[in-house]
Amino acid sequence: MLVATSAIGVGPFRRSVVYLLDHDEDGALGVIVNRPLDSDVEDVLPQWSDRVNAPDCLFDGGPVSMDAALALGVVADANNSPDGWRQTSGRVGLVDLEGPAPAAGIFLGLRVFAGYAGWAAGQLEAEIEEGSWIVVPALESDVTSAVPETLWSEVLRRQPGETRYWSTLPDDPGLN
Repeated sequence: MLVATSAIGVGPFRRSVVYLLDHDEDGALGVIVNRPLDSDVEDVLPQWSDRVNAPDCLFDGGPVSMDAALALGVVADANNSPDGWRQTSGRVGLVDLEGPAPAAGIFLGLRVFAGYAGWAAGQLEAEIEEGSWIVVPALESDVTSAVPETLWSEVLRRQPGETRYWSTLPDDPGLN
């Protein structure tokens, strides 16, 4: 996962937590997991509305292709996954929203994102090098946090060493 530092002071990535879906020599792709939107899943994908966990709204996955939806689901058993689920890590995977919604109870959590975050080859590495992002391990619960607004500080607080001090940074350091 990527956690934005104060070097990103404005824009869609300010205080964001990004779950990386893919990262290779061609670039990187992920979704912002801590930006709930005012739109309900019911309004856009009614067949999936009873499968998402609270808050049951769409999430701003990032500034790329905001008119496209993608979903991440945490399955109860990665060895017995539903059709249309593709593992990214552990029990977390991408969910095919074009197919039928699986039976209730298959997913421990499901989140639908409008858009995604993308980086060209070498771009993310340069941003990490300049101090814009902290790379941390993800927990399955991060993807479907019931309180996404506090996820940025929660993720930082559980990190070892000095990284945890970032969690106490005020919203506007100029007002400190």
